[in-house]
Amino acid sequence: MKEWLVFLSENVILLIDFAAMIVIVIGTVEVLINAVRVMFGPTSGHERRQVWLRYASWLVAGLTLQLGADIIETAITTRWDAVGRIAAVAVIRTFLNYFLEHDLAEVRERQRETSTAQA
Repeated sequence: MKEWLVFLSENVILLIDFAAMIVIVIGTVEVLINAVRVMFGPTSGHERRQVWLRYASWLVAGLTLQLGADIIETAITTRWDAVGRIAAVAVIRTFLNYFLEHDLAEVRERQRETSTAQA
């Protein structure tokens, strides 16, 4: 039974990591296309911010998926050095996720305030 659980968990971890990679790649391709469009087209500062905010959202989604895979990995890891490595990676991803979310919330709040002031 334990071998089956380990086998299943390892494959689920691979699938989640693959999904995270796809999310990050899609977000990166999107930001590259939009960044070129913004750099060479007539756009406002608001449109530029939107490009980077959208990219931050893709990154948050990818990091969240990777964190989920890390949590599953800790369930099947038996060596403490491996658990420590996974924990360190999870902490880094959590901090990155937290600060990206914080920045997104801050920018959205500023945009709301600007919209309210203009109305």
